[in-house]
Amino acid sequence: MSLPAVRFPDTHAAADDGRRLRLLSCNILAGARVDRYRHYVTRGLRQVLPHADKQGHLDELAGIIRQFDIVGLQESDAGSLRSGFLNQTRYLAEAAEMPYWSFQPNRRVARMAASSNGLISRPEPVAVYDHPLPGRIPGRGVLVARFGTGSDSLAVLIAHLSLGTQARARQLAFIAELLEDFPHAVLMGDLNCDIRSHEARSVLDKTRLQIPESSAPTFPSWQPRRAIDHILATEGIAVTKSWVLPEACSDHLPLAAEIRLPEGVAALSSADPDASQAGHP
Repeated sequence: MSLPAVRFPDTHAAADDGRRLRLLSCNILAGARVDRYRHYVTRGLRQVLPHADKQGHLDELAGIIRQFDIVGLQESDAGSLRSGFLNQTRYLAEAAEMPYWSFQPNRRVARMAASSNGLISRPEPVAVYDHPLPGRIPGRGVLVARFGTGSDSLAVLIAHLSLGTQARARQLAFIAELLEDFPHAVLMGDLNCDIRSHEARSVLDKTRLQIPESSAPTFPSWQPRRAIDHILATEGIAVTKSWVLPEACSDHLPLAAEIRLPEGVAALSSADPDASQAGHP
């Protein structure tokens, strides 16, 4: 299913050559913040009901987002009771003064929660697609944004995979099939597994994605031990930097990367050259 990409007016013009892009991936837990395992219980109501702290967390995240060109969100609320019926992807795009945004609704629990994947970007996507992922329990998806047309285009896939090993393997296989249509692509998101795990490598080794030798841990945010958030690019796209931001936006730390597009990919409008570089290593 095709999704709309909404544009905000009065955006910054690009001054880069359009081949250097800064990417950010973050599971935002619908604006909630968890600093200890016990907070899943003691702050449980904050995750299912609106709370003033969530607004502050979103505003802090918006300050981070404006440093990047393409942002992928997971567990962004699409407008339900827990967010005060706020579409958090739209709010973050507007607060960060980013021109384009789209979201993929995944799982709605009555009016209590509405989880989604979100896209926020400076370059304009020519198309955004909604693909449900296979799984015993529905409610996972991959959002695909295409920048440019034809063989010169760049595809950005934003995914949030299941907790179960077998479900993840099926979902990765589905994503691998999607990647066959895009010679130049980036996969980012909360994959809920180490990229060198058996289920990941058995599928991704058959794609053009470059698998890094090591990945930085992002979860849990207060004492990161697990590398489950990833930004992976296909061969030909140079990942010149990859780093974890120290700002805890939820129970995950944000993961960032800087990529350089090959000559065969159409140049994209990049970020304002005066944008802050805070968060770089």
